[in-house]
Amino acid sequence: MAAETDMVFRFVNSTDANANTRTFRVYQVIGTAAHEELELYKFSHSMTGPSGGTTTYQRKNMNSLIFETVGQISWSSNTIASTVYFGLEEVSVKDLRKVKNATSQWGILPEVISPLLIHFMNPSSRRFKSGVGAGYKWKISENRTDLYCIDSQDKYIASWSNHEKILRVTPRASAMLDRLVVTCFLNVWFKRLGRW
Repeated sequence: MAAETDMVFRFVNSTDANANTRTFRVYQVIGTAAHEELELYKFSHSMTGPSGGTTTYQRKNMNSLIFETVGQISWSSNTIASTVYFGLEEVSVKDLRKVKNATSQWGILPEVISPLLIHFMNPSSRRFKSGVGAGYKWKISENRTDLYCIDSQDKYIASWSNHEKILRVTPRASAMLDRLVVTCFLNVWFKRLGRW
């Protein structure tokens, strides 16, 4: 799926022993040498505010080379994200991780299905919208640890390597990079917790 022309982003956890796992940095790999990377995003989690805290994310402005806050993730508990802000746009996490209608996916009548049954059916994708309503979905790869993202025409957009902690993004998706980085992080977070 991934192509040589993909943009490559490496997620690096904080080295601070007291840091929350929601505090990390994202580097764009710009060359083949070990140190050819550009720090592009900073995610910082604070336990102040709501009961689960807030994760603020910043992106480096390539003109000024200064990090600017571009959004935040509000957590309703220590493990459940509730709202994401992409700049001023407020989006429910439920809208960034929508499950395909279970009744259409498995041919089950709506009155027969229960939330518990949906949990055990474990649909393989999470849908989200970006821009003017364009639909995308993150799917679990065949190896059951990695993820990939496709558009509504089933064309590759991005992929996540869990072992390498690498996100690869096709250049045509660069305009929605913030959304891909954040939804990738959220899907990896919930998958790690067993809440795919």
